[in-house]
Parts: sequence; structure tokens; C-alpha cells
Amino acid sequence: MEYEYEYAVIFERTGTGYSCYVPDLPGCVAAASSYAGTKRLITEAISMHLKSLRASGEPVCAPNAVATMIRISSSEP
Repeated sequence: MEYEYEYAVIFERTGTGYSCYVPDLPGCVAAASSYAGTKRLITEAISMHLKSLRASGEPVCAPNAVATMIRISSSEP
């Protein structure tokens, strides 16, 4: 049986590139020197994480987290 999920991924810029995590999948993280590299690694990490959960008989959490950008205008520096 094939499933399709869409998980929110939070990317953060670091001193050496990017890191990211999946709020709905604790421990599912990735880091690389570029955004594209980090995105590729987290895609692989999510797939492996879900396979590991299924193999050990643990439930796969349905995606719940939602991320969005909110623009704030301010005259303060």
C-alpha cells in the first residue's frame, strides 16, 4: 500500500549553511551547507523515518503542523 504525506519542514540558516526539522516527526532533522542540499537530505530523512516507524510497528503520525510566513512592517530597527 502506498501513502502520500506532506509534512511541514522548518529551515533555519546557520553559520555554515542550513539545518531543518520536521515538527510532526521528532528527531527527524538534517543539515547541509546549502538550502538545496538540506532539502534533499530532509526528504531522504523523512522517508527513512517513516520506513523505520512502520518496520517497528509504531504508528505514523499524520501531518498536523502548519508553517507560514507572516510579514510584519516596523519602523524600529
